[in-house]
Amino acid sequence: MNMSSNLSYTQTGDYLLPNLTLHQPKTPLGKYGRLRRTYLKDHRSVLYNTMLLNGSLYPHLMEMAQTAENQMQQTMAQLLKQNPAPDKEQNQMAWVQHMNSLKAQAEELVLTELIYS
Repeated sequence: MNMSSNLSYTQTGDYLLPNLTLHQPKTPLGKYGRLRRTYLKDHRSVLYNTMLLNGSLYPHLMEMAQTAENQMQQTMAQLLKQNPAPDKEQNQMAWVQHMNSLKAQAEELVLTELIYS
């Protein structure tokens, strides 16, 4: 079976190199998708390159980003239930500090369990 008929080639010196293009959707990855991509690239390079070449990298990154966002929302809701925030009207700074603290805790869980695993 001759598969080369589907590819075009460019002569580079003595070699014929295939003209390969990666087709990625235009949807931006978002924070967690980019973090996952960087992690795979830096720490799991064989997996990263395999996924990149077989076309599964971008769908994986989009799925991870969506999962991370959902996990952040669920974890924030649980943390807020366990540790109710101060009254926002009466003490806005304490409310902001409390919410930032909860967000940092939730994000640490998401990064550890999803992105960097």
